[in-house]
Amino acid sequence: MLLSALRRRLGLSLKGFGTEKSTIVPPPYPHPSYGKNDMLNRRRMLQGVAAGAGAAMGLSSGADQLLAAGGETVASEGVSGGLKRIIFFMQNQGFDPKTCIPDGMKNNSSLAQAKLPEPISALEPYKERLHIINGLHGIHTSPSHSAFFGALGGYRGSDGVPPSASTIDYELSKALPQTMLPHLCVGMDSIENMTTKPTIATLSASGAGQPIFMHSNPNHLYQMLYGGISSGDIRKQHVARSNVMNKIESLAVAKGHSLPKQDSQRYGQYVKGFKDVNGLRDRLDTVSDHLRNFAPEVDDLYKNPEFETDWHDRILDLGISAITSGITNTLTIGSGRGEIFGAWKGIGVEEQGHNLGHMNQPGNPIWIKIRQYNSRMLVRIMEALDSVPEGSGTMMDSTLIVYTSNNADKQHTNGANWPVMLLGNLSGAFKTGCFTQLDGKRPINSLYATLLQAAGVNCNRFNMSEQLAKKFDSGVGPLKEILA
Repeated sequence: MLLSALRRRLGLSLKGFGTEKSTIVPPPYPHPSYGKNDMLNRRRMLQGVAAGAGAAMGLSSGADQLLAAGGETVASEGVSGGLKRIIFFMQNQGFDPKTCIPDGMKNNSSLAQAKLPEPISALEPYKERLHIINGLHGIHTSPSHSAFFGALGGYRGSDGVPPSASTIDYELSKALPQTMLPHLCVGMDSIENMTTKPTIATLSASGAGQPIFMHSNPNHLYQMLYGGISSGDIRKQHVARSNVMNKIESLAVAKGHSLPKQDSQRYGQYVKGFKDVNGLRDRLDTVSDHLRNFAPEVDDLYKNPEFETDWHDRILDLGISAITSGITNTLTIGSGRGEIFGAWKGIGVEEQGHNLGHMNQPGNPIWIKIRQYNSRMLVRIMEALDSVPEGSGTMMDSTLIVYTSNNADKQHTNGANWPVMLLGNLSGAFKTGCFTQLDGKRPINSLYATLLQAAGVNCNRFNMSEQLAKKFDSGVGPLKEILA
């Protein structure tokens, strides 16, 4: 009864994670590294946000002094002096390679003299930062409608099936310097879905049976990130919600003692979720003055959106602000929230949901609009990061954006081809301004191993046993073809 009440109170969607299928999961808040070596983690998080704050305010030397005072060396520092960060943008319904590869380009080539296809034409001015990769596969993930957690995990995934291991975004959040909120996941869908299910878990996971929730209601996310520095109704709601959260945590701890052992373990995950969100609120309060420089302006479209894209845009703004402010350095964006639905009426697309996946994407005016909208979002991210000085350059110099689909190349796919676009080079780690055609014999896991390698973690295989690799991976280690 109490668990049901807590879920209703928070508006959680636990689709596919009921006790009849797997395990109850914690609320959609900071990942499970909190609570392990709390003092060390807190110091590292404060160092991370101090570095982000210093860079964002043009105070790199001050950030360096704060980091030095902590007595630790921060890993994954870029060659420009900036701290590395990675953003994943996952579009549902597939990513047809013909919508991103220039006409006639079949072999490894420079993009300098090429014209980008219409769906990604917004990226034309940024071709020198773009790397288009074709020929990875995800056959072993059985994507069909969607690989769900398997898209970022590199393992078999399906609707309602819990994650079998952590996903690459979570692993990178551990490898990169710790921040206040190591990993943030946001999702975009129809107004109806974002309202009735403001949080959902389909793409990211911290381990087997441990999904990470994505936030889809910008009002809730704004309150979580910036409620402590707001005024008026937002401040009142933040205080009221904080008081409720504190009371629920205390009540949950007390009530859990009387449960049977099996239920107590599942229940304990909920309790930890409340502890995490309460702890995050306290940590954000310690840098409230800094956060005021980055909190997006709250306009009427937060509460009264005309179209779902009004919320998409504001969710994106909040994700960007979390990166530029230093709250997090790992962001996952789920356009379609990793499922088979999605809506884009605000850009003139009347069709929505599953039917979009049954349309051919190349030359289709509907998918041209959706992909162009995505491309403009990618440009907004790059421009925002370029506007923030960091080290000898800008935040974008130490950033990598990974754009792909949770569904390989198309709906009802076998995953034989999984196109990817990279934007940025993560402090010079990756080639840019080019197209790379692979032979279709290496899995998306090899890309993820490459990302970890670039973040400073030795990784020959990601979520792939030697036995599985014999069948699905022709090589071992990172993808040398895409590294600088």
